[in-house]
Amino acid sequence: MSRAAVPGLRSRYPIGEQLPALYADDDLAQRFTAGLDVVLAPVFATLDNLPAYLDPRLAPPDFLAWLGSWVGVADDPRCPLELRREAVVRALELHRLRGTRKGLVEALWLVLGVHADVSGDGGAAWSRTPGAELPPQDGAGPLVRVWPGREPHVDAERVRETVRAMCPAHTACRVEILPGPPNEGR
Repeated sequence: MSRAAVPGLRSRYPIGEQLPALYADDDLAQRFTAGLDVVLAPVFATLDNLPAYLDPRLAPPDFLAWLGSWVGVADDPRCPLELRREAVVRALELHRLRGTRKGLVEALWLVLGVHADVSGDGGAAWSRTPGAELPPQDGAGPLVRVWPGREPHVDAERVRETVRAMCPAHTACRVEILPGPPNEGR
């Protein structure tokens, strides 16, 4: 979509009608101002609809990527438009949940439409005794199990990208792609 000249778009505020009476019958003045009206009509239409441009649910698709950059959402044109809109709407909530199990599960569902389960905490360990030996580190890290949701296929590389982006920096998350929901006995 372009906010340039739109054929047939009339200005709500024609300049020729606002000229002094002396120029009302002047053909040159009316044609000149009509040319300006063609250029200014999309500007006025954009300004009149500015609240819609700032609402991710209503913004034009080409404007959505720029709007998403305001809240730190990387626009992925591979995603359907409605999911991209929802990602911008929920960006602040997901930033607040970043690095948590819930945030990771929500991000995987929103971005890729896959179900996920996170086990293990990848948290820190400490000792209450000063000068004591540090506890051994759990080198495995959290396990993220993912299975299909909206689509029958799971894009493993995009899952790994999303997990890397949403996991805490000090944690190495493992990813396991499952064909369906995990069994209770697992």
